[in-house]
Amino acid sequence: MLRAVDAAERVHGRTSPNPWVGAVVVPPVVEGTPSVWFTGATAPPGGPHAEVTALAAAGARARGSTLYVTLEPCCHHGRTPPCVEAVIDAGVGRVVIGITDPDPQVDGGGIARLRQAGVEVEVGVAAEVVTEQLAPYVAHRRTGRPWVVLKMAATLDGRIAAPDGSSRWITGEEARVDAHRLRAVCDAVVVGAGTVRIDDPTLTVRLPEGDPWFRGADEQPVRVVLGTVPDGAAVTPAIALTGTPEAVLDELGARGMLQVLVEGGATVAHGFHSRGLVDRYVLYLAPALFGGEDARSLFAGPGVTTIDDLWRGEVRSVTSLGGDIRVEFAPSGPSSEPIV
Repeated sequence: MLRAVDAAERVHGRTSPNPWVGAVVVPPVVEGTPSVWFTGATAPPGGPHAEVTALAAAGARARGSTLYVTLEPCCHHGRTPPCVEAVIDAGVGRVVIGITDPDPQVDGGGIARLRQAGVEVEVGVAAEVVTEQLAPYVAHRRTGRPWVVLKMAATLDGRIAAPDGSSRWITGEEARVDAHRLRAVCDAVVVGAGTVRIDDPTLTVRLPEGDPWFRGADEQPVRVVLGTVPDGAAVTPAIALTGTPEAVLDELGARGMLQVLVEGGATVAHGFHSRGLVDRYVLYLAPALFGGEDARSLFAGPGVTTIDDLWRGEVRSVTSLGGDIRVEFAPSGPSSEPIV
């Protein structure tokens, strides 16, 4: 199952509105024949799902095999035929599933169909790992909205720009490369019109072709500007949206986006944070200090007025990137329960 998880991660950011899924076919052991595993991952929309890719690689050796797949195989016609029928037709003897699919069109139906056909099914293997990997997909299917990642870069005294608005570059090269990889797994990048006017960013993924998260011109995340896009801005073509953060997320979810990256500025960050709309925070901290209260802070807007109301989260990871630190944290409370 962990091999399937690895396969899925390699296509993260390339499959929406479908989930990034991995599958591994393990043929029955034949004496005198080397053990071989066949791996597959979900293709971009319209292409085969992970199970079908792995089964095609296995060919005749799929008969009597065990299929490991991170998400329950689909049982309905979409852009492609149902994966459960491909599994049954291939003669797979056993299917091991990470989590059930919360999509109302599946939601246990794939498991039921497999069992009806006499296929042995086991559910819940590495469920916590898969639930974490597919959290954006699960959130979208449950709420209709994308999973929101808020990314910020700041000095150790919590400032994101000088009083004159200049902010390039607070962090070093390694942190900026990591931020590009973060963009690469998101369907959209969201910024305010003020950031576009001041910084004129391109908001594209710019990584060398040898990087696993390289994205070509036709694979770039959608660029979303909250407000009016200035004429001639480098961010074009972009989608211009207005309204509350909730309305923006409803619109992006309706467009099939599973994960979006909110990059700023401070007013936009405050808007999503203060409404409790952020699912994951990624903060890049540089060993630098502005040393005064006139530099711009992470959030522009009113905060809590008493320590009793302090927002508290839980750290998920801390990574050293050159001279900088990457801290990933989430709202406190129980994480998503495995779907088994």
